[in-house]
Amino acid sequence: MNTLALFRGLAANNAWSNLRLHRVCAQLSREEYEAARTSFFPSIPETLNHILTVDWYYVDALERGGKGRSLFADRMPFRGFPEVAGLAAAQRASDLRLVAFVDRLTEADLATKIELERVDHIQRETVADTLLHLSTHQIHHRGQVHAMLSGTSAKPPPLDEYFMSEELPLREAELRELGLPIR
Repeated sequence: MNTLALFRGLAANNAWSNLRLHRVCAQLSREEYEAARTSFFPSIPETLNHILTVDWYYVDALERGGKGRSLFADRMPFRGFPEVAGLAAAQRASDLRLVAFVDRLTEADLATKIELERVDHIQRETVADTLLHLSTHQIHHRGQVHAMLSGTSAKPPPLDEYFMSEELPLREAELRELGLPIR
């Protein structure tokens, strides 16, 4: 597997994992979804909104969109249970933007520097390092939501069946739904 194939797999895995996670969250009652929980962010919606707004920030930087920190103006754009579907749709759109971005990359693009607007400076990072950071961030916080789901009536979805070829039947329909390659 070459570097581009790895980044493409990580972006597709991210979209697939978020689809599964959001589907289970939509099965929760309002009380379970909005309940205070023990984690880095104290609820499922706060954590899901954090994943989304950080994704927006990094995808914008990768695409050189220029929005920077303004994307954090509202850290909870989808505030509660009535907005579960909107949050899932926004996450899916962001995930598919990331997939499309990675699909357009060449090997040389991975070394290109991008700018990340920080509170007090502009941080310059390579596309490759930014993609690795983004993937780690997504997995980290998705894991927190997954753990929080363990304290609800909904069973946390398996999120670790993506890369193994024998497990393709477990994800094939969802990959087709997302328009992702079946591999």
